Amino acid sequence: MNRALTALLLGAACIALSPIFVRLSEAGPTATAFWRVALAVPVLWFFYLVKTKPSGRHPGNGWLLVAAGLAFAGDLAFWHSSIQLTSVANSTLLANLASIFVTLAAWLFRREKPTAVFLAGLAAALAGVALLVKTSLEFSSTGLLGDALGVVTALFYAWYILVVKALRDRGALTLHLMAATSTVTAVILLPVALASGEPMLPHSGHGWAILLGLALVSHALGQGLIAYALAHLPATFSSVGLLLQPVIAAFFAWTLLAEPLVPLQVLGGLVVLVGIYLARRGS
Repeated sequence: MNRALTALLLGAACIALSPIFVRLSEAGPTATAFWRVALAVPVLWFFYLVKTKPSGRHPGNGWLLVAAGLAFAGDLAFWHSSIQLTSVANSTLLANLASIFVTLAAWLFRREKPTAVFLAGLAAALAGVALLVKTSLEFSSTGLLGDALGVVTALFYAWYILVVKALRDRGALTLHLMAATSTVTAVILLPVALASGEPMLPHSGHGWAILLGLALVSHALGQGLIAYALAHLPATFSSVGLLLQPVIAAFFAWTLLAEPLVPLQVLGGLVVLVGIYLARRGS
């Protein structure tokens, strides 16, 4: 349990660096999402083939792997665009509404009625979102669209968490899961990035270094640690633990990008986090 929790928190910290990499990328947001997974794919397959014994390799469920790859492609595409249009804090906080959507999905499929605590948490989270959106409207002409994309990201992120949890419960190995879903995600994102007309290639060595950091630190290491943790922790608990991510991301944006945090935004962020926490406690 302690090892899984450590992996979850370290994975959240690695992913918290991803919006910084995205902001600094010389490629377009969708192109950056493609490189994020494409550059990680060879590394992930290498470690899977080297570290996993032939008798221990588990192909997993093909349709679930495709579903996870599709969910992650949507997550990355919408989140990277959101990061470019609104603040890192808003984008990351709104993406982490996924934990509420995870619970709603569980209740939908199990046909259980929501508790009063969950409804209180949901109301608090929505109030916090309203404060974040108000901040965006005051400080950025593109903030509202960026915030909306952050919410869409949360839907795809919740889908990804649930599918990965299902794969791990069925015995899928972490490295195989990461390598296979990353491959699917890259295949989906490449034509989308090309069709978008965005800059596909960075124009300097520094730009490539940013993409490598995003691929190896935020994706391979961060997502790998989270996939490992999901094998040993409930999906709902894991989604709450990942609330550390927006806090760290906001700190990174403040220190590395000089992105200010205004009082109303801080208040909205705290209300969102409290709301998500209450929602999870009431699940």
